[in-house]
Amino acid sequence: MRKKILSTNNLTKTYFTKAGKIEVLKGINFFVNQGDTVAITGASGAGKSTFLHIIGTLEFPTSGEIKYHLHTDINPANLSRDALSEFRNKNIGFVFQFHYLLSEFNVIENVILPELISYEFKKDKKHIKELEEQAVSLLKKLGIHERALHKPSELSGGEQQRVAVARALFKNPPIVLADEPTGNLDSKTAQELFELFQKINEENGTTFIIVTHNEKLAQKCSRNLKMIDGILIDPANS
Repeated sequence: MRKKILSTNNLTKTYFTKAGKIEVLKGINFFVNQGDTVAITGASGAGKSTFLHIIGTLEFPTSGEIKYHLHTDINPANLSRDALSEFRNKNIGFVFQFHYLLSEFNVIENVILPELISYEFKKDKKHIKELEEQAVSLLKKLGIHERALHKPSELSGGEQQRVAVARALFKNPPIVLADEPTGNLDSKTAQELFELFQKINEENGTTFIIVTHNEKLAQKCSRNLKMIDGILIDPANS
């Protein structure tokens, strides 16, 4: 039996605007096991990205609880700002619709960036060399090592997303959150990126939670959930 890696209890998110109160998430109870691939589909504005940002600790819920079940149970709300940043850096990889690569850095530099900003980083040439070697090894697995010294502007959209995936995986996080990762890609490149996620999942046991509008790709995940008006539904149990 696989271990539960993340759970939420009655998670809500409400925004207060001049136009009034907007309830985006309405009491979500959710869990994911280690090694799962979970797709979350639904209409625009249903709350999918908000949910992903909250479980990724980029935003806080209005109420409810998030728990990561790693070596110990961790509630991100109980961590200091610095401790939360360190926790996120070590344990959660992010892939977004836009790659968010830094234009002034080459591929290798973009990939090792999470380690460069970590609290444990020692700024010596030997350590940087080791990080670069690790990055090249990862880029080989993702089939983009020949572009290692190129700047983002010199890459195709699919190549840029592969670099973003490499950056998300560089610290070998137990969970990767992907928000519309194929949204800016053509269907062939989107399929290739999704197959890459499946390969990483099978080889490393990495857990993926993927927000997507692509129903065809979502069906290939081990679980396929739907967000409807701020409520997360499992069609298999409804």
